[in-house]
Amino acid sequence: MPSSKIFHGTTQTVLKPTQTFTGEVFVDRIHAGESTSIANVTFTPCARSYWHTHEGGQMLRVLSGTGWICDKGQEARRIKAGDVIWAEPGTTHWHGADEGSIMTHFVVAVGKTEWHGAVSEEDYKRRTEE
Repeated sequence: MPSSKIFHGTTQTVLKPTQTFTGEVFVDRIHAGESTSIANVTFTPCARSYWHTHEGGQMLRVLSGTGWICDKGQEARRIKAGDVIWAEPGTTHWHGADEGSIMTHFVVAVGKTEWHGAVSEEDYKRRTEE
């Protein structure tokens, strides 16, 4: 008997307004458990998550497009296809697409996620080109 598990994703469309995103976002949930959640998330131009914190951290791998990742108190940094981002446990941050791109990332979140408020236009536009 095989020991590998297959998780069948179910695409859910998340549209503004919501409690966790600004803009139009498509979430394909692969797995949602108590200790981890796994998904592919597609952001339309300018769409982004709310500020949030992960109890055990979060790993993102950008699959296509370009966007931004921002830790609270910092300027947003550009991310692009192929980039892998690790948000340390307890880091309050947001991520999403830039103005000219649809951005899709694969995400693994560890532990509970605490959602905070929406990212303001001012915070969204506070950036650096690393």
